Amino acid sequence: MSNAVDKGTESAKRAQAFAHLDEAKLGWFHLRAVIVSGVGFFADAYDIFVIGQALPMIYQVYYGPKYISGSYPVGIPGLNNTEKIPKTPQNTKVNFNDNYPNGPHMDAWLKASTNWGNMVGQVFFGILGDKLGRKKMYGIELIIMIVCTIGSALCSSMVNGWSVLVLLSIWRFFLGVGIGGDYPMSAVITSEFANVRYRGMMLSAVFAMQGIGIMVGGIVFISTLAAMRSQIQADYTVLDQVWRIALGFGIVPALAAVYFRLTIPETPRFTVDVIGDTNKADSDVAKVLALNSVASVASNWEGDEVATAKVAVKSNSFADFRAYFGQWRNMRVLIGTAYTWFALDVAWYGLSLNQSTVLNLINFNGPSKVSVNGTKITPPVDIADLFYQIAVGNLIIAFAGTVPGYWFCVAFVEKLGRKPIQYFGFFVITICLAVLAALWDDIKLQQTQFLVVFTIAQFFFQFGPNTTTFVVPGEVFPTRFRSTGHGISAACGKVGAILGIQAVGPYFTDNARIVLAVFAIIMATGGAATWLIPETAGKTLEELSGEDDVIIA
Repeated sequence: MSNAVDKGTESAKRAQAFAHLDEAKLGWFHLRAVIVSGVGFFADAYDIFVIGQALPMIYQVYYGPKYISGSYPVGIPGLNNTEKIPKTPQNTKVNFNDNYPNGPHMDAWLKASTNWGNMVGQVFFGILGDKLGRKKMYGIELIIMIVCTIGSALCSSMVNGWSVLVLLSIWRFFLGVGIGGDYPMSAVITSEFANVRYRGMMLSAVFAMQGIGIMVGGIVFISTLAAMRSQIQADYTVLDQVWRIALGFGIVPALAAVYFRLTIPETPRFTVDVIGDTNKADSDVAKVLALNSVASVASNWEGDEVATAKVAVKSNSFADFRAYFGQWRNMRVLIGTAYTWFALDVAWYGLSLNQSTVLNLINFNGPSKVSVNGTKITPPVDIADLFYQIAVGNLIIAFAGTVPGYWFCVAFVEKLGRKPIQYFGFFVITICLAVLAALWDDIKLQQTQFLVVFTIAQFFFQFGPNTTTFVVPGEVFPTRFRSTGHGISAACGKVGAILGIQAVGPYFTDNARIVLAVFAIIMATGGAATWLIPETAGKTLEELSGEDDVIIA
């Protein structure tokens, strides 16, 4: 009888502590959680997408002398040259894909190597986040990112051994492990500290920093290229400094956040539901509420005592994982979060990391071909101006739908709900990609029409499934499996990203219509799979997981 009384008392204490968190006003501690998590996501996106602009520079410096040969003919329009102009890395962009053995696939691997690491990191950190605790794992992923960012920026070819491309891909893989670990950790910590009313907004704001990271990547390239323009015009090998500066800049946001991540407290939900210490969780909730009214995002409490088991709680062993997800009502949610993320990332990464086709269509990938003696050729270029133009084009794409879409989702995710935003996003993206596929031969010649359709699709990627597939897995699983569930869902997304980049991306330029049609079909299946997930807006994490009876003795 006393055990029943104790269990009832402890369960009531747990419910009261969580109610205080769920009903708390939006305050400074919430802002701190969003900023600390968001700065990491800024670094994540910066590191993932900056490689798309760095690789052409690497190819130019390391493979230009080997693959560029011949000369430009006499009488090029605009130049009216009376003699042939020798082709050099200073005036000709190297065609890496057509010259390097299996060039398109090597290019795709270099772009996808980070995603392979992401997949490993998401599962690994997801499981350990549930086993060891959010606090013990948070910050480690940033340390991995810092070390591997420095390694990426400083790597070079061996005198007798691996090339710069092989070594860069290795560093990028391990960088991806750190980035991957950030997904479940940041999502779960933000979700478990959030109140019910603004939980979706807080998670969306963390994820929206991905858009800022993409945008800043473009700005860093533009700024560096502008500052070193005269040097590059005198010697194209100065590009070797540009890409290293751009990759190395990724440590700045990571360094800014690492201390705050290492000192963030354990979430009260983990303290109760996994460790079984209701007293510690109750006191931690009181401290969170107190710090919520302190006008500082750097505040934390000192002397954080270690939580110890006071009551018996449900286990998070592998057997318990199988038992929980062995029930269809739970498995369907995991399938829903995993497949929708998979479907999204096939097209999102397939398009985002293969943007040369898009840049060509909006005239930001070098000069148009001209006719010389009846033959179409690409005229000589100023290599500094060419890469500056590409950087500007990438920034235009970031501003044209991508960045605004993230923040529209932050503004409306609570008002409209997660599922309506995800349904409508998949629907609009499917229509846009289908239109591009059906009208490709005509629309690729019409810059304005193409840019309108492409911008609409980019906007609804972010004001749609790219954000909601991150948000929902942080809400729907019980505390003991929340980090693992989010990690598995995110890893399935990266499987989609790898397919989009490596299996489909190499064929985009020559088979754009087919690739876009495939992307449209996959987007439609993602919209259909949204039916499997619940609407999470306005519900507590305990209501969503259906686990109110965590304390068993």
